Amino acid sequence: MSTIIKRIKPGPRMSGAVVHGNTVYLAGLTADDKSQDVKGQTRQILAKIDGLLAEAGSDKSKILSANIWLTDIGTWSQMNEVWDAWVAPGHTPARATVEARLAAPGLTVEIMVQAAV
Repeated sequence: MSTIIKRIKPGPRMSGAVVHGNTVYLAGLTADDKSQDVKGQTRQILAKIDGLLAEAGSDKSKILSANIWLTDIGTWSQMNEVWDAWVAPGHTPARATVEARLAAPGLTVEIMVQAAV
């Protein structure tokens, strides 16, 4: 019996998302416009999440878990303001948020989610 794995936006290092069975795993996503503050970067990332989930046949109401990294945990409430306006009411995922140094200068937030398809 073969297991079907669908890779969305595959690249040489990683895919934007991978679907296996009834679960979609998104890569850690960051903003393209690093000149924006944490709110602006969060909005960009959430739009990317919406797009990748749609491509996988899912949506934000089916997110199971989310990991969020902030370069400054002091911006937690600002990021949450955008997150809370975006997340599907009644369908909030399990979530963790931590402070971490990110891969490139100017990045303030990175988000990774897993969702049901």
